[in-house]
Amino acid sequence: MSPYGHDHRLVQTGVIGHKDSDHPVILPMDAHELDLWRRAHPTYSYWCGTQLGGCGGELSDRRYTNKVCHFAHHPNAVCHRTANGESSADHLFIKRGVQHLLSRQQVGGRVKTRDLGTGPGDAVDVDLPGARRKLRFQLSNLDYRAWRRAADDLAEEGVDDLDWVFGPDTPVTRELAGRHGFCLRVRLETVGGERRVHIGAETQDRTVEWTPLEDCELTSTGLITPRVESIRVSQPRPKPFAFPLLGGLVFAPVPEASAPTNSPFIATDRHLIVADVKPVDSPVVRALLSLPGDADPPPADHVYRAAYSAHMLVTEGGGWAVHTDRYVRLNANEAQRTGLWVPPPMTRTAPVPATRPPSQPERPTAPPVSPPESARIQQRPAKPAVLTKDDLVVRLRDGLAERARLGATTTWEALAKQIGFDAAELSTTDRRDLLVEMDSPLSEYVPVRSALLREGTKPLPYLGDILDRLGVPYAKGSSQIRQWAVVERDRAYAAYGQPARAMGARLNLAPAQRHLLTKTPAPRKPVQVLMPVRRSEPKQHARTDARMSELIAQLREVRPRLTKSVRKRVNRSIRGAEAWLGTLPMQRVPARARAAAQSREHHVNSLENALTAARTDIAGSEFLTRHQNAQKSTVSKAEKTVSIPTQFSSAPTAAASKPTSEERLTRELIRTASRGETIPLLNLEDAMTLPDAILRKRLVSVDRNAGPDAPLLSALVTAPAGGPVLFFRKILNELGLAVPQTDQALRAIWHREQERAYAAHANPPRPMPPRLVPPAESVS
Repeated sequence: MSPYGHDHRLVQTGVIGHKDSDHPVILPMDAHELDLWRRAHPTYSYWCGTQLGGCGGELSDRRYTNKVCHFAHHPNAVCHRTANGESSADHLFIKRGVQHLLSRQQVGGRVKTRDLGTGPGDAVDVDLPGARRKLRFQLSNLDYRAWRRAADDLAEEGVDDLDWVFGPDTPVTRELAGRHGFCLRVRLETVGGERRVHIGAETQDRTVEWTPLEDCELTSTGLITPRVESIRVSQPRPKPFAFPLLGGLVFAPVPEASAPTNSPFIATDRHLIVADVKPVDSPVVRALLSLPGDADPPPADHVYRAAYSAHMLVTEGGGWAVHTDRYVRLNANEAQRTGLWVPPPMTRTAPVPATRPPSQPERPTAPPVSPPESARIQQRPAKPAVLTKDDLVVRLRDGLAERARLGATTTWEALAKQIGFDAAELSTTDRRDLLVEMDSPLSEYVPVRSALLREGTKPLPYLGDILDRLGVPYAKGSSQIRQWAVVERDRAYAAYGQPARAMGARLNLAPAQRHLLTKTPAPRKPVQVLMPVRRSEPKQHARTDARMSELIAQLREVRPRLTKSVRKRVNRSIRGAEAWLGTLPMQRVPARARAAAQSREHHVNSLENALTAARTDIAGSEFLTRHQNAQKSTVSKAEKTVSIPTQFSSAPTAAASKPTSEERLTRELIRTASRGETIPLLNLEDAMTLPDAILRKRLVSVDRNAGPDAPLLSALVTAPAGGPVLFFRKILNELGLAVPQTDQALRAIWHREQERAYAAHANPPRPMPPRLVPPAESVS
């Protein structure tokens, strides 16, 4: 921050190269910083760029010691540009940052700025054609209606999913945070001549956790930050919108109709039923009705009134339901007046003639008394309903879920009686097919309800065939089916209990003597499902799966030797591949969904890249270990001649467990070299707070400890605008190397040392080209 403050009447931003350039720059405000900038970029030309809303004229940099340095137009220039401050080029910095992120992650996409009526910096659009997804960085203010119109316009462009990233805090951001649990935000911070982009996840309590853009991930589910990942995992289903219904309503349950199992109005603590609903002064309508879950649903042979607590629930898609917390049963007269109920006809039962002795006189018999309505209902024989296959699957699913809620198992006969059909009409093949369709698609997050069916005290004898068709590995002929059914029964009790509990892991049926990472699961039979499920795969894929298993085994072997950051990457790759192979009982829905959406090649590439990173990390750790051992040897020699006070004798032991700043810097530079990349100076640890002299000493120490013929890792560090750091000549001098006089020679040495670093730390290492810079003493 300049000590002179900001003057927003002056031009602080421009573009480099030509008037239509999208390469933004912020002129340093301090005179000393401007001097350094000029020396670092003597050939730059600056323009009032058209992509900044400027006139396109050339700018000159003005240096002042008594006020802020700034750009200035040439004499007689006419410019109507209104935004001149640091933030006026934010859209171009965002565009460049996203392009770098796409390139680093090797994701195909297009980035362009948008003028929505107030200037070219209104928005930045990111198109991801492969994922049919778009991101919009909304930098100008929008009200809710304008946001909805923009969202509808983008939806008409063939985009399946759209993520919004907002700059200013507006009522729209609070609306989205309340609806989805979070809202993405963007802000930029000035660092030298750059504006660094940060992505924030704003929660409903208005707190924002910021992450640098380069630490985010662009995936098929959108722009991901660590905070967004945790919110999406823990976020409950969004609640529907509620509107009060004045005057109340009356309703009668419809027992022969079932509520959809995937309805957005389903809640764990409520009953969702189908009912005939009659609001005050309105016709009767059949609708979904949400009732309190702390009691059983009301019997279907009565009519009820909800007077004060009725609300209409509405979703964005147009669905609706009625919600009420209190209701009372109407008496016969009130129920009859609603038109939803009529009293049942009274019937008489013929008396059964009794035998009496001839000598006993005949007694007058009393007229027969009609039994109560409940008794008459019990006396009527129930006829099995004629059900279609789809209806039967739905009833089986709901009936077994109800048994799980009660914490009980059942049999085919009891279940058939419960849901109203004749089990004797179903053959074993029919029953097996129904259960397969009922439990399809197989998911780690939904229990297999077929495990609740028993024959006596044992699971169904054909349960193994059902699981094999669902895609459970090693289920066919497994000796563990009985134990598997017990575990799955407990999972169902947990999922459907009141209240629901967290489910445990599904039992793995793999034989103990068979290693899952080196064998491919048996082919699975295809089954008709409602969403993608792993099916039988061609033989040509078996080799790919075996390769995945081999890579997993290698990563597991080296994982204990890795640093925390690389170990996290390795674990993520292993989890995704094992979820694809079907050998990992994942508990997190987003992770499972992402793994299933990716291809085999994606998981193989992810494992191979993780293995390369692991080997590089181990190589860096071994280098640091040798360096530490050399330092300890030096310290031990010094301790023989220098006495250490006893009160400090235990300090080195505690400090040795934590890597020093130089060790962390060495590890970071080795990782950068292994990826064939460079790293900006400002991205180094503490680079924002430490002076250049301290950073230079750290880099010199790293290169000196690497050995006389090792590549200069300091050559991987770039200045904020690219090229060698300003003190690279001093680094060469302090290392005892000849210092070139021309910038051209310096750049040739700098590029050569980068090539040597890439070769030395490649996997496997390559021969290093010769060094271009000789030792200082060899230069006359």
